[in-house]
Amino acid sequence: MKKIVTATTLAVISSTAAEAGGVDRSGQIMSALFEEGNYVEFSFTTVSPEVSGTQLNNLPVGSPFTFAGADSGDLTRGYGYVGLFAKFAVSEKFDAALQYDHPYGASIAYPSFFETGYFAGGSTATLRSNTVNAIGRYKFNDNFSAYAGLRYQNFSAEAMIPFISSTFPPIGYSGSTNTDYGTGYLLGVAYEKPEIALRVALTYYSSISHELRTTESIDGSPAISSLMDVDTPQAVNLDFQTGIAEDTLLFGSIRWADWSEFDISPFLYGVATSGQSLVSYDDDTFTYTLGVGRQLTENWAVALSALYEPSTGGFRSNLNPPDGRTAVGVGVTYTEGNMKLQTGVQYSWLGDATTQAFGTPAGDFTDNTAVAFGMKLGFSF
Repeated sequence: MKKIVTATTLAVISSTAAEAGGVDRSGQIMSALFEEGNYVEFSFTTVSPEVSGTQLNNLPVGSPFTFAGADSGDLTRGYGYVGLFAKFAVSEKFDAALQYDHPYGASIAYPSFFETGYFAGGSTATLRSNTVNAIGRYKFNDNFSAYAGLRYQNFSAEAMIPFISSTFPPIGYSGSTNTDYGTGYLLGVAYEKPEIALRVALTYYSSISHELRTTESIDGSPAISSLMDVDTPQAVNLDFQTGIAEDTLLFGSIRWADWSEFDISPFLYGVATSGQSLVSYDDDTFTYTLGVGRQLTENWAVALSALYEPSTGGFRSNLNPPDGRTAVGVGVTYTEGNMKLQTGVQYSWLGDATTQAFGTPAGDFTDNTAVAFGMKLGFSF
């Protein structure tokens, strides 16, 4: 039962600003911590979302330049990222691990206004983060363990709204931050019953605060520099697996992320929009995953999974339109000696949403999708 793949490509349950709650990407997965002995794992994920919407009204009211019915065109960029997890069995009861991760990110680029006539045409937004986690796990016995870690994270962001007389406010805005570094922590507990492949793990991730030096301008005016505080959200992951028949495993997870506390509000942007945030969220998000894995032969295993993230409702940001998602995934694992190769693909239906501009409904986003491919290569030693 130990060889059954539990999360063949749950690494591809990742999300950009156009895919899932907030700007989650990696989902902060900790499954490699429970591999036996010494273990190192390299991962790669690529995501190809397609997100477009239709303008609902003439904007601003009476403008001859932006008309209801204009198509935004695909505003998302595909992306890929790598990850690393290395775990060492220091003693019979203590493991030490190092993880490199990309927890948050976004890449939005509307086609030019002159191509589409869409009110937000030409607007762009990018967000980047990288995290290194140093983790220790203590095993009290064969069933109970606890783990904790220090997290070191960088964060940066930039946005641009082109100078078009009819684009959404503030017209001609550009803003960017430096790359700031912050620290946080994680805490976790786990219960295992190896004879039935049972494991339940609960992991808490603290928020991490960043003080960003922000440079902004509007309509080509002299740049203004200011400090902006941004806190990446605290989150909780509940992961579980259990054998349900010989060579068959049921697995799943629940993730809560405190996106209602996340806010990007540059000073000049706030002045120009009477206190609006560039990016913020009204509600937290919950993401549910359920799947089944099956050992086919000594070397091969397969897994099927489904994901559901409820929509939160209300208006969405023009720089982050879709609201919630539903996804299905399939993965295959090949094991040979001390090597394990995992690959899989996930298809997502992104939730419908409405954006706003000039105080009125602006864009209608429906029938959007994303395809993700993930690969992991692990070695035990």
